[in-house]
Amino acid sequence: MKKVFQKWNSISLVLRILGGLLLGVIFGLIESNFAGKEVFSFVFPSMSAISILGTVFVGALKGIAPVLVFFLVMSAISKGGKSHSGVIKTVVILYMASTLLAAVVAVFASMIFKVQMVLPEAVTDATAPQDILEVFQTLLLNVVSNPISAIAEGNYVGILSWSCIIGLALRKANDSVKNGLTQIADAISIVVTWIISFAPFGIFGLVFNAISTSGLEIFTSYGSLLLLLVGCMLFIYFVTNPILVWWCVRKNPFPLIFKCLRRSAITAFFTRSSAANIPVNMKVCEEMGLDKNTYSVSIPLGATINMDGAAITITVMTMATATTLGIPVDIPTALLLSLVATLSACGASGVAGGSLLLIPLACSLFGIPDDISYQVVAVGFIIGVIQDSVETALNSSSDLLLSISAELRHWRKEGRELDMKKLCK
Repeated sequence: MKKVFQKWNSISLVLRILGGLLLGVIFGLIESNFAGKEVFSFVFPSMSAISILGTVFVGALKGIAPVLVFFLVMSAISKGGKSHSGVIKTVVILYMASTLLAAVVAVFASMIFKVQMVLPEAVTDATAPQDILEVFQTLLLNVVSNPISAIAEGNYVGILSWSCIIGLALRKANDSVKNGLTQIADAISIVVTWIISFAPFGIFGLVFNAISTSGLEIFTSYGSLLLLLVGCMLFIYFVTNPILVWWCVRKNPFPLIFKCLRRSAITAFFTRSSAANIPVNMKVCEEMGLDKNTYSVSIPLGATINMDGAAITITVMTMATATTLGIPVDIPTALLLSLVATLSACGASGVAGGSLLLIPLACSLFGIPDDISYQVVAVGFIIGVIQDSVETALNSSSDLLLSISAELRHWRKEGRELDMKKLCK
């Protein structure tokens, strides 16, 4: 059995994921086209159970990630003074700049490529925040929520706040206590690597569930809207993000761009959870020899406030609604929408339902009534199979990309030679 596991782990994770993806598509198409037929039921009597693999995989990652983040951040803060505060400041600037750029790009792309939607029935079982104040009130309440509840519910705002506070309190603790925290974090990290090694099976289940449920019709019904959303997200990752990376490293940014795409975006695309992808991003930072006391804070912080994909989703869906209803949008209003989308995206982690339930808030800028904006939310749920996957891939891989870039900027200022090809191999 040990040899089997060794052989399994010797195969590239990307290749294993691609294998799971291919099998998921094949079995998903079989399920969607032949489900219910007698021959199909006889040959594949329990194929629908495949989706359980994806549910278990994502559940395992979501379950362990909050615990890992809590101990990593607490350990890093307790060792105070060893992390570079300048790096964290740069990371925050990069996160905010990237999210604002995403909103601005989405606004102008929507003005150039106008998309109209066919609105379905409204979503009736969702409650959206009414204004920005409500979004940030929810965030503030999450900050002071019970720390045990925060870990159990995956409330990363609360996890970050309490781990920082407890970490500060533990600065006066003796070294044995601090080393104990580090050892616990390391042990949890090992558990995470065990879970990630089974990613191909989880992705097999996730892709099977998506294809068997929605089929390929999603690409024809809302193809133009999806194309605009995905196009904006790809523009941010391959155009504006490289500019931010170049500002940090002053070297060709694309080796790092493609490393983050390969190591982070792929897993985030299929898990559809930035939180579940935190351990993956941290593993990459560790392999690159970055300061653990820095990335153990910056990566979870990014999963909370770095929301390029959410800003794009909020903006594009709102602009598409205005186009559908024939509402003219001038430049000042478009820029105001960019700002609202940026602030809303940063607060998305404090709202159940994330970016989609912040669409009515943005729509209110144009006087669009709730009964219509909730129909737009319904469209978001329909295309979520693709939209949410790409959005999460952009958000999570950008967390990794910008965190690495901020630290490399610090290295450059220290006079260290940056060999991008070696770092990104």
